[in-house]
Amino acid sequence: MKNRPTFEAFKEKALKREGVLNEYNQVQPIYELKAQMIKARIAANLTQGDVAELLQSKKSNISRLESFSTKHLPNLSTIMDYANAVGFKLEINLKKLATS
Repeated sequence: MKNRPTFEAFKEKALKREGVLNEYNQVQPIYELKAQMIKARIAANLTQGDVAELLQSKKSNISRLESFSTKHLPNLSTIMDYANAVGFKLEINLKKLATS
């Protein structure tokens, strides 16, 4: 029986395919932000339900906000409100694109 590849091995191989690296680079900041949001909520010892209550929203909205799906992208004011609710502040910066 063949061993399944690790996620890192799968990712390395996938990123070599045409177009995959470009797409990955485009969505990576979204994934990183959502991972930071989840870590901040957990660090604040809050559940999604707690955050929903603080934001006068529904748990399903917070679940969607934290989802790694790129179908639903929140606006900045929503992210700022979320950050404040979990005891953090949002910081944004721009980085110059590498030219080839």
